[in-house]
Amino acid sequence: MANPLYDTLFARHAGQERPFLTCPEGRRLSYAAFLQMAARIAHVLVDRGLAPGDRMAVQVEKSPEALALYAAAVQAGVIFLPLNTAYTSEELRYFVENSGAKLLVCDSAKEAALRPIMAALGGQTDTLGADGKGSLMAEAATRPGRFDTVPRDRDDLAAFLYTSGTTGRSKGAMLTQDNLLSNAETLVDYWRFTGEDVLLHALPIFHTHGLFVATNVILAVGGQMIFLPKFDLDQILTQLPQATTMMGVPTFYTRLLDDPRFTGDLAAHMRLFISGSAPLLADTHVQFETRTGHRILERYGMTETNMNTSNPYEGERRAGTVGFPLPGVELKITDPETGEPLPQGEIGLIEVRGRNVFKGYWQMPDKTAAELRADGFFLTGDLGSMDADGYVIIVGRNKDLIISGGYNIYPKEVELILDEQPGVRESAVIGVPHPDLGESVLAVLVSEPGATPDTGAIATALETRLARFKQPRRYALIEALPRNTMGKVQKNALRERYAAAFQPTDHAEAGAGD
Repeated sequence: MANPLYDTLFARHAGQERPFLTCPEGRRLSYAAFLQMAARIAHVLVDRGLAPGDRMAVQVEKSPEALALYAAAVQAGVIFLPLNTAYTSEELRYFVENSGAKLLVCDSAKEAALRPIMAALGGQTDTLGADGKGSLMAEAATRPGRFDTVPRDRDDLAAFLYTSGTTGRSKGAMLTQDNLLSNAETLVDYWRFTGEDVLLHALPIFHTHGLFVATNVILAVGGQMIFLPKFDLDQILTQLPQATTMMGVPTFYTRLLDDPRFTGDLAAHMRLFISGSAPLLADTHVQFETRTGHRILERYGMTETNMNTSNPYEGERRAGTVGFPLPGVELKITDPETGEPLPQGEIGLIEVRGRNVFKGYWQMPDKTAAELRADGFFLTGDLGSMDADGYVIIVGRNKDLIISGGYNIYPKEVELILDEQPGVRESAVIGVPHPDLGESVLAVLVSEPGATPDTGAIATALETRLARFKQPRRYALIEALPRNTMGKVQKNALRERYAAAFQPTDHAEAGAGD
């Protein structure tokens, strides 16, 4: 039996001296050297007692060695569990205990805190630093550069990715070899990737975007990656002339636009800019196209599914949408209460089905049954609609829906109008407790540099554009919206911060939404 994921993404490049990774300090790694490194690590995993199907937790800084650890896990049949480097020791304890990981690979600086946790859970610890050094690579250096690939099936688990856990304990999404492989193959075709592409890679590799989208696509075609440790504006501007493609989150593109060195000439040779993980403001679309002539391609994915939709490579890339369902992905908009499909244009729950959809949540059968239907459709938790041309529009998370005085309010509808107002760079609309209405609308605004939005004028402008019950009752100005590492606005943090915005004395507003 073969190992489809390893054979398709990695083994096909064995012995090839073509460049694979280029690092900013001048280090270069060919495919052959990378696969030899991965084979040596795979030997270490086996020597540590890991068998096919065992879990390995990894909390390390981005490096070629960290990426080789992923390849080694696939080759050895070990389930790869990448973890956000920002997680604390206590958070990491939960992931290790819940997953049953037998080995934790961590940064040397965290070893003293994490080794006792692993020991108490009956696991082992190895270290790997951002410089590629540590106990793992010291051991790997003594092992052969060839490893007999462990047979696996397409339905075998390849990775666990834990959800962010903003509404309770994080859930371990179980991803199979076929989940990852099918999505990579679809994206290669849809986005026209070839072996001639050079991807500017500044994303973290503990998340599906940087690891299972960016990396797997390049591996599938035998292209190259300029492998940056993180988004560094100076490095991006320096390396951009050597790239053909770039994948990023919206903040990558806003930071580029804020720098006068980023010009149309600098980006003229680029083939494709892709954005995801968080919504891209319409204004960013316009500014980017005006500056460079490139229309950013926006897409939509999730931890549990990888990519679901994408704006087209050829054809209109429509701002405010995430494009069409990808080939092989079925998408429907349903009533959140009944599950029945809704007419075109109506807002409802986005459900998807396809080879990309995960197998379920690890050791959480009730959660799996609640979110993964028997017919294979996954309830994404995202609210959206589909326009007359088939473009998918996401209006927000189901948990972010505001219900005020019995009326449903979709934050995205309000945010789009707020973002157009003078002096407003971006906005976030949340629902906070109200003594009479249940919830009321609060708008959090970030100012344009050197400007102060006139909230009175904004409120007046919204009077003619939104029904009264949708209009914000309060405005708050802050320097920046709280975001996670992938650029998503953390509305739960905003709700906590402004939970007391509407005090019991606000009875004068009662009934205003009726």
